[in-house]
Amino acid sequence: MFEPSALEASLDGSIFAGNLHFSPVTGSTNTDAMNAARSGAPHGSVFYADEQSAGRGRGDHGWLSTSGEGLYVSVLLRPRFPAAHLPLLPLVAGLAASEAVAVASGLVADLRWPNDLLLGARKVGGILVEAKTEFAGEQSQIAYAVVGVGINVHQRSFGSDLATAATSLDLESERRISRQALLCALLKSLERETVGLLDPAFAEEIPRRLNNTSTWMCGRAVEVHGPQACTGITDGLDRNGFLRVLTDAGVVIVQTGGIRAVSSTESEPKG
Repeated sequence: MFEPSALEASLDGSIFAGNLHFSPVTGSTNTDAMNAARSGAPHGSVFYADEQSAGRGRGDHGWLSTSGEGLYVSVLLRPRFPAAHLPLLPLVAGLAASEAVAVASGLVADLRWPNDLLLGARKVGGILVEAKTEFAGEQSQIAYAVVGVGINVHQRSFGSDLATAATSLDLESERRISRQALLCALLKSLERETVGLLDPAFAEEIPRRLNNTSTWMCGRAVEVHGPQACTGITDGLDRNGFLRVLTDAGVVIVQTGGIRAVSSTESEPKG
């Protein structure tokens, strides 16, 4: 069970204080946040729920959001950085989510570009970033962005038709993890990471941090799905947060889409 008043107290002094919105059931927290953004809701507004009836992942994939079993949260941001930094936002959200998992459960989550959290070969969470850009003079900037995070916490079983086998924090830690502690840790980490994006030096370090912490960014044999479909070996992120893949035809800079291990069993990194 969430305790909104206790959560509010734990976030006192943060950008989220006074901006927490809880729903027992909603269609999608990301949809709630996007609608609120269009209505002028402030920076730092948080929308979280016990259950989603129409949870969404990247590429309009559904996200199973069973009542009381996972963390389903979306954060509205009105960042003061250029639209060129938008591809970095899901990356820092992934870093924030990984840190939150470690704080709440002691587990170390891997990050699969661009938006998946994994424990071993199994998916435990995902990130969906939606944004609106606008022009300020001659420069495009972010009017607002919504960072949605879904993490499996108490689930004990999953469907057999998933593209990647799934797991939960409870299953992997063999104990019951507090959704409230996970949410609190996520929001605190997300604030640090997104504030950091205002510093050009911090932003430049994000690809290096991912390259150093994820087993998927370098030396992994993958299939790329999406507009730039190809097969090759991952070669790290470029300065914009795009994935370099070495193929037989040369280097492909993957700007959108997803990746899977070439083998059906999510093999260990190559090389």
